Amino acid sequence: MSTRIDELEATIARERSKPLSWGDKAVQPEWYGRSIDEVSTSGASLDGLSTPMMTLDRGAIDDNLRTMSEWCAQSHLSLAPHGKTTMTPALWHDQLGAGAWAITVANEPQLRVARGAGVPRVIVANLFLRPAGLAWLAAELDADPGFEFMCWVDSVEAVQIMDAALTAAGAQRRVPVLVEVGHTHSRTGARSLDEALSVADAVASAPTLALAGVSGFEGTVAHEITEEGIALVDGFLNRMVELHRALLERYEVPEAVLSAGGSAYFDRVAEILGAESGTRGMVSTRIVIRSGAYIVHDDGYYRESTPFTRGTGPELRSAMHVWARVISMPEPGIAYLDAGKRDLPFDEGLPELQLMRRSDPDGETTTAPLAGHELFATNDQHSHVRLPADSPLRVGDVVRLGLSHPCTAFDKWSLIPVLNDSSADSPVVIDLVRTYF
Repeated sequence: MSTRIDELEATIARERSKPLSWGDKAVQPEWYGRSIDEVSTSGASLDGLSTPMMTLDRGAIDDNLRTMSEWCAQSHLSLAPHGKTTMTPALWHDQLGAGAWAITVANEPQLRVARGAGVPRVIVANLFLRPAGLAWLAAELDADPGFEFMCWVDSVEAVQIMDAALTAAGAQRRVPVLVEVGHTHSRTGARSLDEALSVADAVASAPTLALAGVSGFEGTVAHEITEEGIALVDGFLNRMVELHRALLERYEVPEAVLSAGGSAYFDRVAEILGAESGTRGMVSTRIVIRSGAYIVHDDGYYRESTPFTRGTGPELRSAMHVWARVISMPEPGIAYLDAGKRDLPFDEGLPELQLMRRSDPDGETTTAPLAGHELFATNDQHSHVRLPADSPLRVGDVVRLGLSHPCTAFDKWSLIPVLNDSSADSPVVIDLVRTYF
């Protein structure tokens, strides 16, 4: 895989050498015409950036990469992080460099980004049924023996569509597919063992496909982290194991993949699916978790739901923030910020105010933690903040917002500055990374 990571590195290097312009809202006027490489070494200060502005914390990212890699190694798991969390090839490169086995994506457009960027092994954690898209995939696989791919199937009809499209395209390489296990009133996935076995039979009869494993997503089984929710998740994962064991003599690959694991229950995946790792008969099994949020974590849903809070997973810390300015305080006890729904995630809880920065006329910047401040509503470009009686905030102050749910934070920013340390007295921009949504 190292050779193909070189291709990804070349893609990132080309991106970093291109001149920046007004086309990205993170780009400052003084950066026009300069490259990411040039800005990264210019010593640009956080206090010189416009607001609103999303930033990443390099130290926290590095800690999360190392911590998750070590935990997976200790748990005998392979990690194929969900790339749709960030859609950032530079961060995918960091994940692969830290030992990730593959990058996971959710659909064909995301697959094209991963393939175009040079990711060597890609999992589409979804059905992939567009005939023209499958013809493109067949051509990519046939042209490059080093490119590895797999996706999910959950019905006989899906298998037939894939087989017909790949046959029409003259595919030379068989496409590995995982039979997806689902649950009632959820998303995709076979609803019963019998249905899943019928799908496996259909795959075995399709000359363009190869039965390669079992997949599922436990995150939709229970959203709230309770004893009852964990029991439901465990039951779902045990259903995956039951199917996997039923298919051990039928897999058409030397190494089967058994894959689950979002960012809330990957400890349960390690506990239940992990026991299936290793070789039985002629087939070995690789346990693959697909947690994606770990690289930047958050200050909301994942902070509360991560396995670490239950004493069963790695300790992660948030590496993403949005900086916003107090632009108006027209009523007692209320302040308005210049960041709104266009800049902030709001689907898994609203951001929290963490600290303030105030730049004085003499150029000095003072900071202070914020407690008791509540961001309680957002408009397209504004946030509403309820202030405690002793709030230090003034018009013009800049606040750091802790975010909830990275998957809906990154998609609002096409270019994101990376700080050396978002909690430092004088954070400095040391990099910029580009997203491809």
